[in-house]
Amino acid sequence: MAIGSKELAPVELDTFEDERLVDELKKAKEELFNLRFQSATGQLESHGRLRAVKRDIARIYTVLRERELGIRATPVAVVAEKAPKKTTAKKADAAVDETAADAPEAVEETKEAK
Repeated sequence: MAIGSKELAPVELDTFEDERLVDELKKAKEELFNLRFQSATGQLESHGRLRAVKRDIARIYTVLRERELGIRATPVAVVAEKAPKKTTAKKADAAVDETAADAPEAVEETKEAK
């Protein structure tokens, strides 16, 4: 049985986008800071919570790193974004030919640049 918060199970972390993972990481680090402060002042009631929060932080770092290396898949919402299509050389030449009627000297400059 894994120790940690039930909200941050590895299955749940797979569904989070990178921005949300970073937010969860910030929250966990703040909680760890507060728990350490409580421990130093003698106010900490549950010492096991320190260990659980540290493990949650490690899980988040692991998921982020695996995504960076391509080991773990990113959520579908992030992957669905498409990059604009590149124009082929033929289409670019056709666009230059169309503008020839408008500005003949501009076409001369673009052809010389090639």
